[in-house]
Amino acid sequence: MMSTADLAAIRLTLELAAVTTAILLVIGTPVAWWLARTRSAWKGVVGAVVALPLVLPPTVIGFYLLLLMGPHGPVGQLTQALGIGLLPFSFAGLVVGSVFYSLPFVVQPLQQAFEAIGERPLEVAATLRAGALDTFFSVVLPLARPGFVTAAVLGFAHTVGEFGVVLMIGGNIPEKTRVVSVQIYDHVEALEYAQAHWLSAGMVVFSFVVLFLLYSRKRGGVR
Repeated sequence: MMSTADLAAIRLTLELAAVTTAILLVIGTPVAWWLARTRSAWKGVVGAVVALPLVLPPTVIGFYLLLLMGPHGPVGQLTQALGIGLLPFSFAGLVVGSVFYSLPFVVQPLQQAFEAIGERPLEVAATLRAGALDTFFSVVLPLARPGFVTAAVLGFAHTVGEFGVVLMIGGNIPEKTRVVSVQIYDHVEALEYAQAHWLSAGMVVFSFVVLFLLYSRKRGGVR
C-alpha cells in the first residue's frame, strides 16, 4: 500500500505537471505560431533550441539549469536581486526546469496543428476585414483545437514521468521537491520493492491510459 510520503509525492507531481502545462501552453503557443508561419533564417535555430530536450540527457539539462539558477549564475543573481532568492531545490525551480524540458512536447504538436490550417482560412478572414487577434481567436484556435489537446496531454504526461532534471534541480526534499519518479528511486535504494511496484505500476497504467486515449482519439478523427 502507499504511504503518506507516496501520496505526498503524487500530489506534488500532479501539481507540478498542472502548473507546467498551463505555463507551456501560454508561452508555447506564440513560439509555435511563429515557427509555423515565419520564413526567417532564424527558424532553424529556434526550432533546434526548442527540440534540444528531445536529444540531450536530462542530467545535462539539469546541470546547466542548476548553474544558471545557482548563486553565481545570471538567473540566480537576477532572482536574488529581485528578492525572490535562489530557485534550485524549490518548487519554483522544478517548474522552470519542467517548462524547459517539456517545451518540445507542447510546441511541436501546436506547430503541426497551425501548419495544417493552411492559408485559405486566414485569407477568408482577411477578406472579411478581421484583425490579426480576431482571426487568431475566432479562426485559428478552433481549427487547432486537436493540436492543443495533444500538446496539453503530452506536456502533462512528460512532466509526470521526468526524473533526471527534477533530481538535479529539485533534489529530494519530502513534500517540497520529491516527486513520484524520485520517490520510486528512494524505494529501490532502500530495497522497498513492494512500495516501488505500487508507484511504478501506477505510472505505467497512467502513461498507457493517457496515450491510449490520445491515439484512439486521433484514429477516430475526433475534433
